[in-house]
Amino acid sequence: MQQRRLFAILRSLCQSDIEFIVVGGLAAVLNGAPVQTYDLDLVYSREPNNLDRLLKVLGELDAIFRIQPERRLRPNHSHLAGTGHLNLLTPYGPLDLLAVAGHNLGFAQLLPHTVEMDIGEGVRVRVLNLETIISIKEYLASEKDLAVLPILRQTLRESTRRPR
Repeated sequence: MQQRRLFAILRSLCQSDIEFIVVGGLAAVLNGAPVQTYDLDLVYSREPNNLDRLLKVLGELDAIFRIQPERRLRPNHSHLAGTGHLNLLTPYGPLDLLAVAGHNLGFAQLLPHTVEMDIGEGVRVRVLNLETIISIKEYLASEKDLAVLPILRQTLRESTRRPR
């Protein structure tokens, strides 16, 4: 199962005290949505110390850019400090690092819209809440985002009806 492989990436990031938020498909799954995902999407803090730690972990994970993987190009500090998205490949699966998501929201802006979750084996991660995932997907409005919105909305309706 791909999600189990992605767990290895999350464990490595947590063990190195990387500040990040799980967004995208895996965030939807962790919020209870019955969807499939094959990659890990993260918004990360661009604070200098966090970037240094993140770069080290990416080296340990043997992360390379997905475009032209045969060239084995590795991300560097300036890539991480930028405002774009890094589409990486690791032995554990695809990893997309986002400086911002949706309405140009960075780590600090998204943090109040997260919940901390224990995903097993003592690994705790910050996960974007379902309301914000829906809002971002509505804003982006790609074909893929629009296709999953009914499932996410239904999951949100069902989760608000359940007793806590």
